[in-house]
Amino acid sequence: MSVKEFLSQPAVNITIGGQYTLANRFDSRGKLSVFACRTSRVSPFRMMIAVPVVGKIGDRLTAQFAEFGKLQGQIKDIVPGTSLVDLEMTPSMREKFASKLTWMDKKQKNPGLRDGRLHARITPATPHSTLTFGDGSTQSCFVIDMSVSGVAVSADVQPQLGMPLAVGVCVGRVVRLLPQGFAVKFVEQQNRNDLERLVIKPALPRAAEAPLRRVG
Repeated sequence: MSVKEFLSQPAVNITIGGQYTLANRFDSRGKLSVFACRTSRVSPFRMMIAVPVVGKIGDRLTAQFAEFGKLQGQIKDIVPGTSLVDLEMTPSMREKFASKLTWMDKKQKNPGLRDGRLHARITPATPHSTLTFGDGSTQSCFVIDMSVSGVAVSADVQPQLGMPLAVGVCVGRVVRLLPQGFAVKFVEQQNRNDLERLVIKPALPRAAEAPLRRVG
């Protein structure tokens, strides 16, 4: 099934953040590379997820979501920045998953509580952006979430703590390494109204698949 066909089928448009691995994608230590992802449309049979590394049609993908648990399947179609995955489940698992989706669809129509932290995290509508390093090189990335003081991203690079770089046009330093990426603290606090425009810079054309590299 193609992405276009899936968009015409019954499904829940829901945004849930998680992480994923591709069965044939390893980091420099020989371990499966972990990347962030975000659902955009889910049914009991398939899901569309925005990703930093789309993989190839036929690749096996394993995703983990706090709300859904572990989901596995095979990539059936790809478009820039998004993979369509056929979900592998037993009939009973699929029935429970369908009930959960129905409940979540109803719940998301009722606004939740505001984030109580000093700098609330924001999930951008368009998650793909570009990293720019000190030597002028660039790398596409996936924005997990962001605030006026910093941003969490997932990318096919592994920078060192303290490394200066820019996410979009916002300059900062890597302050924390995450299981699926890293966090950057901005040098200057940004204006919330301009945040998405400054952080989200059109992603670069997807280059040929390459092993995870360490930057710095």
